[in-house]
This record gives sequence, structure tokens and C-alpha cells, in this order.
Amino acid sequence: METIFVVDDSDVNLTMAKQALGDSYRVFTLPSAAKMFALLEKVMPDLILLDIRMPEMDGFAALEKLSMDKRAAEIPVMFLTASSDAESEIRGFEMGAVDFITKPFSEPVLRRRVETHLRVDELIKRRTQRLERLKNGIISVLADIVECRDENTGGHIERTSRCIRILIEAMIANGVYADEMAGWNLDAIVASARLHDVGKIAISDMILNKPGRLTPEEFVTIKTHVREGEQIIDKIMAKTGEEEFLQNARTFCSYHHEHWDGSGYPYGLKELDIPLFGRIMAIVDVYDALVSERPYKKPFTSDVAVNIIMQESGKHFDPKIAEVFFLERDNFKSTSDSSAKEGG
Repeated sequence: METIFVVDDSDVNLTMAKQALGDSYRVFTLPSAAKMFALLEKVMPDLILLDIRMPEMDGFAALEKLSMDKRAAEIPVMFLTASSDAESEIRGFEMGAVDFITKPFSEPVLRRRVETHLRVDELIKRRTQRLERLKNGIISVLADIVECRDENTGGHIERTSRCIRILIEAMIANGVYADEMAGWNLDAIVASARLHDVGKIAISDMILNKPGRLTPEEFVTIKTHVREGEQIIDKIMAKTGEEEFLQNARTFCSYHHEHWDGSGYPYGLKELDIPLFGRIMAIVDVYDALVSERPYKKPFTSDVAVNIIMQESGKHFDPKIAEVFFLERDNFKSTSDSSAKEGG
């Protein structure tokens, strides 16, 4: 059963709305915007019916505050108003309201308008979910193509995906860069991180799958996978118009080889000039490389890999993120165990 908030300073309007909608929906009647925001801490509605003219905080101010809340911004809002001036309607629609209902309202009309908007909202949600599944599927296939070409790093993308989720969740729990991560969609971020090595598609198989250490010249070529990846993602964005998801993927791709002390590549950024996505992926990427087998080395144990990373804290890695990594080392160890089972 869908949940509806009715926010109005008139007891008569609240009672009428409850009578009209109470048989079909879970209805909360609230006499002020302040009461609505207090209840939002506990209950997330499917629709809000919001009076415009209220003391203390009117409907426009309440809608603006809702739009700044990551959790509440997507809730459809229908304004309840005793006036029907065009200026107020234009302002409301520009702010994101989905409809206006004039008071006093007819109960049958209110029920039909609410039913229509909830049905449309559900259709939009379903379509959005299908598009998300399609997008994630395409990204997964592209990432798998990269991994299939690189015979030396089998399972790297799956393991780094698990590791990055562990690390971000731990950072949030420990309040590390919490303000910067507020509102992050973790599932989308983890999915976009799968493209951090997409530029390897452009690297020669002779170098990518060389059974031994690379020469200095070959290593210079390998490093070009970052810029190649940027160009690939830029082309996808240009053709699809997709911005946020692919921009996140581009950030992971661009900066996961930068070092905290400025000695990384390709831009030589240092400390907080390196985007947070890059600083997070740097630890995850190196950890997986250390605990995985390569043609030029046997896998390190998780304990040895952790010690190496902590020695590089403040040099290669952001020390705050490295400290969280150290606290979560046992959870990372489970991913290195899976690396051994997968054969590196």
C-alpha cells in the first residue's frame, strides 16, 4: 500500500483528504511542514500533498528544502492551493511540483488525480530500473571484454568491485570524507568503477599479456591505458548523452594511478587535488595486484600486502583512507582468498 503525506494547516482539509484517500492508501495528515520533515526521518512517502499557504514555512519553502534532501528529492509533490493564479503555478512547476489541486477539492477528483500520479510515477520507476539494468549490463560486458584480453589479471574487476564497496562503506561508517560522500549511490559507483581499466582495450596483446616483466618502454605504453580509457568513455558519453554514471567511470579511470605525494601518473596530482574516487581506487587496485599472481611474481599474502600499503601511506596513498583500509583488513583478506581460488 502506497504512503501519502497530506500537509495542511487546516484540520478540515486534513480530514477531507483522509476520508478521500484513507481506504486505498496509508495516509499521514500533518498540520505543518515542520511536522512533515520530522516524520520524513522515519517514513518515506510515495506522494506528498502540500499546502502552499502555511505559517512559519510555506509550501514553496518546504518544496525547496525537500529538493535539497537526497532521499526526499525524488518524492512527487502535489500542491494544495486555495488560489489558481498562473504565477504561483508556474513557480511551483519550475520548482518541481507535479500538479496543483484547488481547494476546496472534490473527493472523487482528489482520488483520481492521486491515482494517476502514483501510476505514472510507478511506470517511471520501472522504466528507470530497466534502463539501469541495461546500462549496468552493457558496462559489465565492456569490463569483461577488457578482462578477457588481459590474461594476467583474471578476476581483477570482480574483486576490486567487492573491495571498493567494503572500503567506501567503512569510510562512511568511520566518518572519513563523509561530507563528500553524502548522497552517494553506492551501487552506481561500484558499477562505474568496473571501467577503471577500460583503456587496456587499446594496448597491444604482446605487451598486455607479456609473460614477464615489462621493459621501461613497454611500461610507458601500459601507462597510456589511462588516457585511452578517458577517450573511450568520452566517446560513449558523446554518443549516448549519459553524464553522471560515465563521468564517475571516467574519474576512476583518470586518477587511479595518481599518488598522494604527486609521483603518480598521468597528471602528477597530489593529496586532495586527486579526486576521491581516484584515491579510493588506488588502494583497492594495488591491494588486488599484490595478492594476485602475476607472470613476474607469486601472490603476496594479505598480511604482507596490508603492510606494504601501510608503508606507502602518505606517499602512494591517502593516509586517512589507508587507515580505514587497515581497520578493514580482515574483510579485504576474504577477497584475496577468492583471488587464490580463482588463480589470480
